[in-house]
Amino acid sequence: MSRIRKLTFTEVVVPAKPGAIDSEGVHKPLHMLPVAKRAADTWSVQFDELPKLILELELDNGVVGLGEFYRDHDAKLVRGIAESLLGRNVLELPLQRLPIGLYREYDGFECAIWDAYSKTKHLPLVDLLGGAVHTKAKVGSWSSYRKPGELGPVAREFQHQGYDCIKLKAALDDPVVPWAEEVHRAAPGMKIIYDPNQRWENLGEVKSILRGLERVGNVMILEDPLPLWMLDDYRALRQISSIRIVRHISLPYIYQGQRSHDLINCIRHGAADGFNFNAGLQRFRVLDGIAATANVYSWHGSEIDLGILEAMYVHQVHAAPSCIWPSDIFGRLIRSHDLLETPIRIEGSYAYLPQAGDGLGVTLDRGALERYRTATFEVA
Repeated sequence: MSRIRKLTFTEVVVPAKPGAIDSEGVHKPLHMLPVAKRAADTWSVQFDELPKLILELELDNGVVGLGEFYRDHDAKLVRGIAESLLGRNVLELPLQRLPIGLYREYDGFECAIWDAYSKTKHLPLVDLLGGAVHTKAKVGSWSSYRKPGELGPVAREFQHQGYDCIKLKAALDDPVVPWAEEVHRAAPGMKIIYDPNQRWENLGEVKSILRGLERVGNVMILEDPLPLWMLDDYRALRQISSIRIVRHISLPYIYQGQRSHDLINCIRHGAADGFNFNAGLQRFRVLDGIAATANVYSWHGSEIDLGILEAMYVHQVHAAPSCIWPSDIFGRLIRSHDLLETPIRIEGSYAYLPQAGDGLGVTLDRGALERYRTATFEVA
């Protein structure tokens, strides 16, 4: 049989490595959603302070599917969904539309169910996505705010590790042109993806910044510079700048109302040169299919996650024709641990599919799971 007999949830808090996010003495939180448990507003909590949930979904045939939830889950909702899945046969569940509501927690359950399904069928997870169309997945490096003179050495170290692209967060008042100049001097040839997370807000200011960045010449992509509703201004930026203007379609950001049709709307309005997609297994396939049909490129986004979700992303990218640009698979660069026995293989600027068995192809590091554990509960 292939029925779900037990769901074990382990909550963990895995901090970033010292100095991996930003300069010493700087605290610019990057979690852009409100945090209900702390009564905290947007942009008030750093992402590595928030808990993540690891799911081990056990079937009565002995198969265990692994899942990882996005940060700051709703434990009561998770327990309710788990109870509704108990006793269900995973081989009879409709993988394209699981019997789970549209919640931020959906993708954690989906990951574990697809992992268990593919293990039961003795298939790598990428085969459930239609099979690999790439032999490797392009990835980049990452940093947040750095004081003057500190970003250059960070970029140079990443370049020595084989990376040729660095993604940087940036608010409107950040020194983005001097940062680009630093990277150019310290790591010649290194490209930059700037991600303001919608915080530049004013088209006139953005035009001025773009002129400076074009002079430096190493900015590959500008992602979400303006609030998402400003489609006309996004189109205007595309018309005046040689830098690619990219939109982030993040379906887990249900709080912001993001949906798959936002991609269609952007394409129809000529509001983006390409896309960063965050989505679970099935919905990512839908987004990639639309992008590939429209002949635009994409990459896989993240929330600087742990190893299970990043393994899922690697499978997704390998099966996604539109996924050409560097994906945000850099959790192991930033976090203290990825919770995997064997890390995802990343060489230079590329990640490779795990080769250790069916499903996701990864195994939990029990010692690390216990080290970072903050709570555990079961539904059986």
